Amino acid sequence: MSRIELGGTLKALKGERAKVQTELAKLDKAINVLEELVGTNTVASNGNHKRTLSAAACRKIGNAQKARWARIKKERAAKA
Repeated sequence: MSRIELGGTLKALKGERAKVQTELAKLDKAINVLEELVGTNTVASNGNHKRTLSAAACRKIGNAQKARWARIKKERAAKA
């Protein structure tokens, strides 16, 4: 093979790689959109499953934490 043929082949391969990368970017974008629509049980970038909490669950957890802090503050005030 001559240098000219190799140069043309190399240029064609680089062009094909650019096309494939563009297509992969489109696929990644589509996957992200679908994961956002699903909302739960999506896979995080580190491979772990993410879970979203309902509003009721968030309120319940928040109220429990507020109760814990109130109890701690009450105990501290009693010691002082």
